[in-house]
Amino acid sequence: MIEDGAEVLAHVVRGGVVESVHRGHLVVLGPDGAVRLRRGDPDVTFFARSALKPVQAVAMLRSGLDLHDELLALACASHSGEPAHLAGVRRILDGAGLDVADLQNTPALPLDAGAAFAWRSAGNEPSSLTQNCSGKHAAMLATCVAAGWDRAAYRGPAHPLQQAVQAAVAELTGDGDPAHTTVDGCGAPLFSCTVTGLARAFARIATAAPGTPEHRVATAVRAHPWWLGGTGRFATQLIGAVPGLVAKDGAEGVFAAALPDGGAVAVKIADGSARPVPPVVTAALGIEGLDEIGRVPVLGHGEPVGEVEPLR
Repeated sequence: MIEDGAEVLAHVVRGGVVESVHRGHLVVLGPDGAVRLRRGDPDVTFFARSALKPVQAVAMLRSGLDLHDELLALACASHSGEPAHLAGVRRILDGAGLDVADLQNTPALPLDAGAAFAWRSAGNEPSSLTQNCSGKHAAMLATCVAAGWDRAAYRGPAHPLQQAVQAAVAELTGDGDPAHTTVDGCGAPLFSCTVTGLARAFARIATAAPGTPEHRVATAVRAHPWWLGGTGRFATQLIGAVPGLVAKDGAEGVFAAALPDGGAVAVKIADGSARPVPPVVTAALGIEGLDEIGRVPVLGHGEPVGEVEPLR
């Protein structure tokens, strides 16, 4: 159970009074891989959700995917559905001789409120194109084309593509074969790992040798953080503020990040809230100058009257 052993990671403070608390699991790894800090039980098995996308992208590159720069970052993205994101997804599909109709991810509106309003104002319905995982799904389809695999069944857990993803998860996390397999919100298979394993995977991607698929993913994410998220997104802002950082958010209060020296952080908020993630992650990284990026205000009549404070 994800709540078993969870510890308080953040206080929600209003007017100087602790109004709520967020519990969870946190691990900080040093460059040598040793555990520098642990809260809760970071060895708990959980679903890392979209935080696994860089690992999935490594598996796709190993299987023959040929993407670079912003399009490779988009393959790792939970994008906001802004116009350039959608154009990028079309570029991935076009490059493989595919079309939006080939996408099998769950239709949804863009995450960005302005983009969602514009999409609906133009008379459009929720679409696989505008759903935040469309970059990953477009890249999965392009991988199938490159490898000569069946495209129609690419979401099946027994498909060669998903078997390659499962192997990459097992290898990079160091957890061994995933204990659990389910379906993510976008419709793709989702493999479990531990919180510590997620941190290890990001450390291995962040420190990979040039020319490797892991290094290609790290380079794309570092150079193109907007394509990984979008305007105002925490992961985008954090990567832009910390040279060499590789980071990715996931649904249900998941986040992972690693520095170029191999130091890494992974967190799972037990109640699934994204609210405490920025202050908890920035505090765990321990890098000066991140206070504004990590600040989550508590509002009263539209004005700050407190904030979400990490336990240090």
